[in-house]
Amino acid sequence: MDIAAEVRNLRDEMGMNRREFCDYYAIPYRTMTDWEYGKRKMPEYLLRLMEYKARVEKLVSTDTDQ
Repeated sequence: MDIAAEVRNLRDEMGMNRREFCDYYAIPYRTMTDWEYGKRKMPEYLLRLMEYKARVEKLVSTDTDQ
């Protein structure tokens, strides 16, 4: 899966629209849009940090939660 699809998937798992997601992570809306549409490439390490924060704050389920 490419990073653009992964970031969209994370946002969907968190149940947030793009604006809420941007506000939560303090990311400019335009940057997020460019990442999701593949116009710019999100650094992979940033996606992993975002996923980690979402798991720690229990906004997405972890593998051990099941």
